[in-house]
Amino acid sequence: MGEQLNRARERAFVGREEELRRFGAALAGDPQAPLVFYLYGPGGIGKSTLLRSLEDRARAEGRPLLELDGRFVSRDPADFERAAAQFLDVPGTVLFVDSFEHCQWLETWLWQRFLPRAADDALVVLAGRIPPQPEWTADPAWAQILHVAELGPFSDEEARSLLAAARIRPELREMMLRFAGGNPLALSLAAAVGSAGWSGEEMWSPSADVLRTLLAGLIGKVPTAAHRRALEVVAQAHSTSEELLTAVLSMESQESEENVHLLFDWLRDLPFVESTARGLYPHDAARETLAADLRWRAPNAFLTMRRRLAEEYLRLLREGTEERISVVPDELFYLFREMGSRARRGNWTREEEVHERALQPDDIEVVLRMAEETEGRASADLVRYWLERQPRGFGVYRSVTTGEIVAFTGRLVLPAPPDPQDLATDPVVAAAWEYTEATAPVRPGEHIAMTRFTIYPERYQIPSRVIDLSNSRSQGEAARARGRAHGIVIYQDAEVWAERLKGVMHDTGVRPRVGEHTYGLFCNDWRQVPVEAWLRHLISATEVPAPSGPSGFSRSAFDQAVREAMSHLRDTAAFAACALTRSRLAADLADPAGELRALLRQAVDDLAGDPRGVRACQALTAGYFSGAPTQEAAARRLGLPYGTYRRHLRQGLDLLCEALWEKELQGPR
Repeated sequence: MGEQLNRARERAFVGREEELRRFGAALAGDPQAPLVFYLYGPGGIGKSTLLRSLEDRARAEGRPLLELDGRFVSRDPADFERAAAQFLDVPGTVLFVDSFEHCQWLETWLWQRFLPRAADDALVVLAGRIPPQPEWTADPAWAQILHVAELGPFSDEEARSLLAAARIRPELREMMLRFAGGNPLALSLAAAVGSAGWSGEEMWSPSADVLRTLLAGLIGKVPTAAHRRALEVVAQAHSTSEELLTAVLSMESQESEENVHLLFDWLRDLPFVESTARGLYPHDAARETLAADLRWRAPNAFLTMRRRLAEEYLRLLREGTEERISVVPDELFYLFREMGSRARRGNWTREEEVHERALQPDDIEVVLRMAEETEGRASADLVRYWLERQPRGFGVYRSVTTGEIVAFTGRLVLPAPPDPQDLATDPVVAAAWEYTEATAPVRPGEHIAMTRFTIYPERYQIPSRVIDLSNSRSQGEAARARGRAHGIVIYQDAEVWAERLKGVMHDTGVRPRVGEHTYGLFCNDWRQVPVEAWLRHLISATEVPAPSGPSGFSRSAFDQAVREAMSHLRDTAAFAACALTRSRLAADLADPAGELRALLRQAVDDLAGDPRGVRACQALTAGYFSGAPTQEAAARRLGLPYGTYRRHLRQGLDLLCEALWEKELQGPR
């Protein structure tokens, strides 16, 4: 069967004679033939098809093949080297890397460090959208063994040959040529559509409109609503496994595993969908066209599907294995790739591509030097302080090209209550605790997660790959962490970053100073707006709600206000003037005094729902709501010794303050 498929591909293949000739010479061991082939061109120009033809020829010659897909290559060169170890060890291996533009950051490393170590008689074929860096084509040494080819559209003769091989009726060929020109993807799609239902009246130019028309012809009438939803998944997800399809579709309806299996097979059979190691991956041009068409047809359904995908990725972050979790943040934020400044800021160039590694002892000197050169001695001293206290929170970013450290981040976990030494040492951390204490305090068992340092000297405090990777990791951790109260990031140029993060993170307005520099604190309270809700705002392009406002009370002041209010329950005028009426509990109440009194009574009654609060509820009810003139009288009504009653009353007030403080932090609802 494999041989028949190869022969069928060979019969259907047209054009690219020069590349085939040169590659054939290289396979034959011609000393004048190139050893490295670099093929590039726009999407849909036929790079992958040419690669498959070259692979068939290499296989027919008995060469060992190694095939890699740039879309799924790790950022770490060491991972690439492990995957391609055969190329270094097995003579005659032919290495094929498709979609090289997705791992273009490896280019310099490949030329300088990897390819020169190839096994004897090895060959390399790279195919992507971006031409190679000019220094390699200009290098006399590489010029002897490197063949670079920009793939262009088919000639008229080649285009006609493709349509003839697809058995398109002669009277349709000229119309399809007028539609598709020499674009191989459009020609292949048109050939796959064939003559069924084709009017031939529309004039064609290479645009998204024609691809929409061709996709409609390819898919035809979508069989069922379930098939439509499956298309919505594959159009938005970075890659679609059957497991992902099952999880997402089951959120709406109870699709059986058998039905999902059939839907997955249907998707896999679509001519613009590739099967990869991670699942189904539509051709880029087809994906964007399909996504735009679905967004136009049913915008609400499109956003709903995006939200379901985000929720499934979040579930994987919370419950998945460590290996799976390493790629989920990128898949999650792929959903927001077109949202620019609201989510991810892909303004970096390929020279900036980096990968993160945990900080090692040998890295500390470099990190401290970066901190001092960028932010000054005072900041470097704080880096040293936190390196000693939380070394695992630091990561370094190495250039894929050179392997050198180009940046580092320091992410801290600050549990409640704060450590007095931290407060005395780091003004930024002290400011964060002061802000949260005044607005939404961190409770016992909770913590603040702070990206305290993001230092990339070459692109300091401007959108970069380092900031992007660090933020993605922080948001991924927020989905998994237990007890995370606040997520805080620190930036200089606070006003500039306030505009960049508008609608995504809250500007606290806090501006602590370290040495000669002032910093801004930007915060998400993950208790008020959980990660799932935060993502929903990104999906719907609405601003993340700002915190509901500062309480205006410290915890101790709030507890005092509750006790004051309880003591004035029977005095209408005094109760109306008590401090608790100025709390968030009373915000926007039509009758603050009356409704606040009812809230207090309800909160007391609710204490009886907890076994430890039954006696406390009875003591508070007898002391404040029964009309007893004195506390001694309240104790007699309960039949308790006065000392026992007072103990229950103190416990009741403590529990009441704790319950009301929770409501105060949440603000009005």
